[in-house]
Amino acid sequence: MSKTPVEDAMRVKITEALNPSTLEIHNDSHLHAHHKAMKDSTSRETHFRVVIASEAFKSKMQPARHRMVYSLLKEELEREGGVHALQLRTRTPEEEERQLAREKEERGEHIAEVAQS
Repeated sequence: MSKTPVEDAMRVKITEALNPSTLEIHNDSHLHAHHKAMKDSTSRETHFRVVIASEAFKSKMQPARHRMVYSLLKEELEREGGVHALQLRTRTPEEEERQLAREKEERGEHIAEVAQS
């Protein structure tokens, strides 16, 4: 039996429905275990940060993208003791590429590449 059944279910549902080019699921539950709302919770899978890049998000605004993910994870969100918080970063593969290029440029890596040419 898996020690991360909620994360595993999330991964399967997102992968099957959205065929993501990037899928990162970070379980941040340990960072929130001391919160009053989590006092009686026995779950170690309550807070997640999820990064998804998928063609399925093309031509959709962020709210629509998030609704797509919420509907996929409806069961995990509604279950007693289930997911309490879900932070989403949803992008198309093109948006992700542009963001990675920006981050690389901010770190000055483009200067090193030019110097090597």
